[in-house]
Amino acid sequence: MHKLGRGNRDKLQQFMAITGASEKVAVQALKSSDWNLEGAFDVFYSQPQIKTLTDSRYLEELYNRYKDRYADMIMADGITLLCNDLQVDPQDIVMLVVSWHMKAGTMCEFSKQEFIGGLQSLGIDSLEKFHDRISYMRSEMKDDQKFRDIYNFAFGWAKEKGQKSLALDTAIGMWQLLFAEKQWPLVDHWCQFLQARHNKAISRDTWSQLLEFARTVDPDLSNYDAEGAWPYLIDEFVEYLTENGIIKNGQQKDWSLKQ
Repeated sequence: MHKLGRGNRDKLQQFMAITGASEKVAVQALKSSDWNLEGAFDVFYSQPQIKTLTDSRYLEELYNRYKDRYADMIMADGITLLCNDLQVDPQDIVMLVVSWHMKAGTMCEFSKQEFIGGLQSLGIDSLEKFHDRISYMRSEMKDDQKFRDIYNFAFGWAKEKGQKSLALDTAIGMWQLLFAEKQWPLVDHWCQFLQARHNKAISRDTWSQLLEFARTVDPDLSNYDAEGAWPYLIDEFVEYLTENGIIKNGQQKDWSLKQ
C-alpha cells in the first residue's frame, strides 16, 4: 500500500472495508477498473467465485429470522424487521435495488429462492456484510444502465399480481422515488397532470417510454419532436405543459412545483 498515492490508498481501504476482500484482490479489482471505485465493485461482485464465499448455514439462519410464521416466504413484517436490522427506512429506494438483486417478483415479498439466491449473488451471508453492501447498492442507482434496468424492473415488481397495468397511485409513488435520484425537473408536473387528466392505471409501454422521454427530451422541451413515436399520454403531457404556461417559448417557468 505504501506505493500508492493517497487517493488510491483511500479507495483501497474503502473497497476492502465494504467488500471484505483481501488487499491483493482489492488491488486487482481497482486496477482492472482504472481505480474507479464503482467499476471495481462491479468487477468484484460479478465474479462467480463470490457465490462460493457465502455460508449456506448462515443464509438459512438469515432467511428463518425474517420468514413469515404462516408462510414459507418473507412478507411485509419480515422486510420491516430486515430494514430495522440494516438501519434502512423501508421506503428507502435502496430496498428497490435489493429487490432487483433478488429478482423479486412482488413488492414486500421474498421467496426463499429469491432471498438466498440474491444474497449469494452479492456475496452476503451475514447481517454485517448485508449492511456493508448497502452503500454499494445505493451507488448502483448512479449507473445509467443499471438505473434503466432497475426502473424497468420496478414496473413488474410494484404492480398487483395478475394485473397488466400499474395502479396510478403506485406508479406516481414509484416515479417520485426513482426520479428523485435522477432529478428530472418535470416529475411533479407529470404526476399532477396524471391526477388531473388521466386518473387511470399505467401501461408498461407508458412506463418505459417515460424514462426515454426524461432522458432524451430537455426539460424546456426545446428538442421535443411532436412527430416522434411517443405514447399519446406523453404527447398530452406536453400539451398540458404549454397550455398551462409551465413551458413557454422554450423555457420552463417553474422547475418544480415544490419551489
